[in-house]
Amino acid sequence: MTEVVPPPATARPPTPRAAAFGGIGSAPAPAPPAGPDFAAIHDSPEFGALRRRFRLFVFPMTALFFLWYLTYVLLAAYAKDFMSIRVFGAVNIGLVLGLLQFVSTIAITAIYVRWARKRIDPQIAAIRKAAGVDR
Repeated sequence: MTEVVPPPATARPPTPRAAAFGGIGSAPAPAPPAGPDFAAIHDSPEFGALRRRFRLFVFPMTALFFLWYLTYVLLAAYAKDFMSIRVFGAVNIGLVLGLLQFVSTIAITAIYVRWARKRIDPQIAAIRKAAGVDR
């Protein structure tokens, strides 16, 4: 008959394994990654002020540009005589207003970048500092 021999006393105990089938296991759950508390940041009055300041610039500027674009489209569709008035050579009012669409887009972008650097970026830096995020 076969004899069962116990392992020697110097043997190490088995190391715990990761979670087994169904999530049942003896390994401890991994610690959550350290980072900012986004819910607390979102609920903070500083973040609310930042959002208000952003909206007070972006929404009116968007409405203004949309109105300008819609005016151009409506003029092109319904005021063909006005849009075909020649300014010089082969250049008419429709072409000038069309090119001004590009100019206004670039101008709005430049205005926003300058405004954001002065008004938004300092508030963002303060919120990041309060949240403990190093940049």
